[in-house]
Amino acid sequence: MSSNNVLAGLIGAGIQQSRTPAMHEREGAAQGLGYVYRLIDLDALKLDNGALEELLTAAQRMSFTGLNITFPAKQAIIPLLDELSPEASGIGAVNTVVLKDGKRVGHNTDCLGFAEGFRRGMREAKRDRVVQMGAGGAGAAVAHALLLEGVQQLSIFDVEPARAQALADNLNQHFPGQPAQAGSDLLTALAEADGLVNTTPMGMAKLPGMPVPKAALRPALWVAEIVYFPLETELLREARALGCRTLDGGTMAVFQAVKAFELFSGRQADAERMMAHFAEMNG
Repeated sequence: MSSNNVLAGLIGAGIQQSRTPAMHEREGAAQGLGYVYRLIDLDALKLDNGALEELLTAAQRMSFTGLNITFPAKQAIIPLLDELSPEASGIGAVNTVVLKDGKRVGHNTDCLGFAEGFRRGMREAKRDRVVQMGAGGAGAAVAHALLLEGVQQLSIFDVEPARAQALADNLNQHFPGQPAQAGSDLLTALAEADGLVNTTPMGMAKLPGMPVPKAALRPALWVAEIVYFPLETELLREARALGCRTLDGGTMAVFQAVKAFELFSGRQADAERMMAHFAEMNG
């Protein structure tokens, strides 16, 4: 494709409500690009991660510029790629694949996206002890971001304890002082924590509910979320009712898209314009 045209897509399960296509296409139009962004919904297509190789090959044959990758494929996609960026390699998860010169190169813009949102929304928040729910692909990126942003002790909980342990082990290889641990007693950890971050799909429109018991929330706990549809999850609603400081998933959604746009198009995105467009869609 010419440098003025971009064909991109999003692979994931249950993504019909995603704001990503509109964010990319609107920013592309504002920059005079022919920018087309397609949803490749595994649920709608009745496919699973076993189809990823076939989908990547098809995208290459159809001259896609790149693909975003979301739940549940951020880690499953890695063995199918030719190269990883340093960030993606360190994190162990990919949410952006650039297709160029016959190669599939994996990147991670989730870490940068969450870190930017955290800096903006949780400035000066206490971060000695934080509890993170979820150790999947998004969780790996968020955990890296939290430690980069100064969290001293991160307790990770997952429905698969071995996955939480594997993420903690990976983090402790990259950060001095062994700051990460797989959590064992959620209620005790929350009682001692400064903050709580949800990186699980719990709270999405298609998966309602809360990742922690409501009774475990307290006003002094700050609460951050990566789910953005709905923008106010049950967790955030209950936390706000108690007076907790909160951060919704919108900034991560926008800033991971900002960086992915740049990887796909080779042009710098206007982050404030994309933020405004996102707010307009969720108004």
